Amino acid sequence: MSRETPLERVRNIGVIAHIDAGKTTVTERILYYTGRTHRLGETHDGTAVMDFMAQERERGITITSAATTAAWRDHQINIIDTPGHVDFTVEVERSLRVLDGGVVVFDGVAGVEPQSETVWRQANRYDVPRICFVNKMDRIGADFDRTVAMIVDRLGAVPVPLQLPMGAEDNFSGVIDLVEMRAITFGGERGEEVSVGEIPGAFQDAAREARELLVERVAENDDQLMVSFLEGHEIDVTELQKAIRRATISNAITPVLAGAALRNRGVQPLLDAVVTYLPSPIDVPPVAAHAVGDPERTVLRAAEDDAPLMALAFKVVADPFVGRLVFFRVYSGVVRSGERVENSTRGRRERFGRLLRMHADSREDIQEVYAGEIAAGIGLKDTFTGDTLCDLKRPVALEAIRFPTPVISIAIEPRTRNDQDRLGDAMQRLSEEDPTFRVRYDEETGQTVISGMGELHLEVIVDRMRREYRVEANVGRPQVAYRETLTRELRVEGRFVRQTGGRGQYGHCVLEVAPRDPGAGFSFEDRTVGGSIPREYIPAVRRGVEQALASGARAGYPVVDVAVAVVDGSYHDVDSSEIAFQTAGSMGMRQALDRGGSVLLEPVMKMEIVTPEEHFGDVLGDIGSRRGQVQGAEPRGNAHVIQAQAPLSETFGYATDLRSLTQGRATYSMEFDHYARVPDGIVEEITDSSADWRAAAG
Repeated sequence: MSRETPLERVRNIGVIAHIDAGKTTVTERILYYTGRTHRLGETHDGTAVMDFMAQERERGITITSAATTAAWRDHQINIIDTPGHVDFTVEVERSLRVLDGGVVVFDGVAGVEPQSETVWRQANRYDVPRICFVNKMDRIGADFDRTVAMIVDRLGAVPVPLQLPMGAEDNFSGVIDLVEMRAITFGGERGEEVSVGEIPGAFQDAAREARELLVERVAENDDQLMVSFLEGHEIDVTELQKAIRRATISNAITPVLAGAALRNRGVQPLLDAVVTYLPSPIDVPPVAAHAVGDPERTVLRAAEDDAPLMALAFKVVADPFVGRLVFFRVYSGVVRSGERVENSTRGRRERFGRLLRMHADSREDIQEVYAGEIAAGIGLKDTFTGDTLCDLKRPVALEAIRFPTPVISIAIEPRTRNDQDRLGDAMQRLSEEDPTFRVRYDEETGQTVISGMGELHLEVIVDRMRREYRVEANVGRPQVAYRETLTRELRVEGRFVRQTGGRGQYGHCVLEVAPRDPGAGFSFEDRTVGGSIPREYIPAVRRGVEQALASGARAGYPVVDVAVAVVDGSYHDVDSSEIAFQTAGSMGMRQALDRGGSVLLEPVMKMEIVTPEEHFGDVLGDIGSRRGQVQGAEPRGNAHVIQAQAPLSETFGYATDLRSLTQGRATYSMEFDHYARVPDGIVEEITDSSADWRAAAG
């Protein structure tokens, strides 16, 4: 069976945005206008096709990314709709890793919001070309020009409007296409009737000015168009479209469009822009991988069906009907149903039992998946998020997906023995699906501790445990994921010698330990010379060091951002062993923790609060009472927008407190920003409460 759609007509796109900007509403309109669905799904009444989880329909938000495929103008568009809430940022991260283009949706009233900045940075990290869609132009306070200015100021982008809105708020009637200089309006009960006509006289001057600016801005970023522009040639539509496409794919510019998805206006031109300006798999550079067995050799693979297979697993789902589903993107080659492949990340061979094309939570069996396509597979038992799947004879390894570290934990206790029996399976399956969800057993308290990205994240996890796995559990209050680090450089020695008759134990290492910059993580280096420690024992020293770093000297929290080098040591021909050197490494590191000036670190959150003017002072005062720092404030209509930072520990229950403070009229969003040193006056309070929690749990 041959490929249905030529590769140059394939688009792999993600829809990304801040929560409530209208991502899923845009996606639902895309599905309707492309004929993929025959009714308009809505998030507010729980009928959105892409929000299929019970929790999504109840809360009216997207929690997990959902994939589907649609057709538009003889193009195949593979779409991933992603969450906008910061607690589920993992879904955006892994989706952008495998996509070729993005549609970034902005709320035309709020403009660029905190999570807008986060998803933009994620797209930058993977060099994903994107189009901006300024949504909600029918709402009171909508301002297209202000949103474009915020894209420049806050995102550092080069936005180039390809449209102007005709009117705003209740007067928003359609858009002016600046490329073809025409007016586009939308009629019919569901906006399915697209009419093209002359630009109304009231908008002609603004349209001419905007068209000139569009050509000038694109020419600045495209040499071919610049030549025509400087020579004074008339720029025709086809030439301009090609130049916009080149500049978009190179990330030199970002096209901006306008609409009101809920009112069914502006989505069909957005689809036109997706196929006209965003890249196909053959427009993006070849993907780099490392040859297995020779990590220094880089292998480049273009999106070609006849090349060896190279694919990346980016999501694992426990489906109640078909079992374990692995979503993957094929970068080169072809995967066929029943075929055996190499999981080069795990060093295991896997077999695709079935191949599926997904549409939210429904599925269609297919026989092949070609280069540049996204699909799901059944039968991959040992494949996890970030694993490379490749040809058996020419194995390669793609760069893994990096995920943020959880910042909040809660203890859970199964209510009955049956719940206890089911808990292990639930934890395993949920952690396979979500790399930002961690589980550990606290031996000191005898409790299971789960960690995640925020209160909502863990709330959803506990709810899924109850609904999907029938595990009822008592849930403790949230605990902050504190960390420790060192402030001094020092040299320490770990020596483990034991003689009890027969073969003894001997391990001896000298370590140099130094603090690293915040966020730099842990590094380990072997700087021994002359065989003072045999090479086979160095990994054991590292394991011992890491074992000690799991529990700091100040309050027992994990130690981060330290550099450790083993520089010397000694061994015994008979008595030395891996366990002896592991113990010596741990002993040496414990000394460093005791003497290295340990300090406590806490997660600090970035907050944005939108409050009516009359409550502005109260909200500022409340932020100060939470050890928060106001970074800035600006008016937005009759409200004020406050940017602030505050320790995570001081934000628990903030939604309830803010509602009470402002009679329910204020809103806020929050995301992790960085770890910072805990003030000395607070440290004792934290260590005491941690000890009390453990004692109570025990």
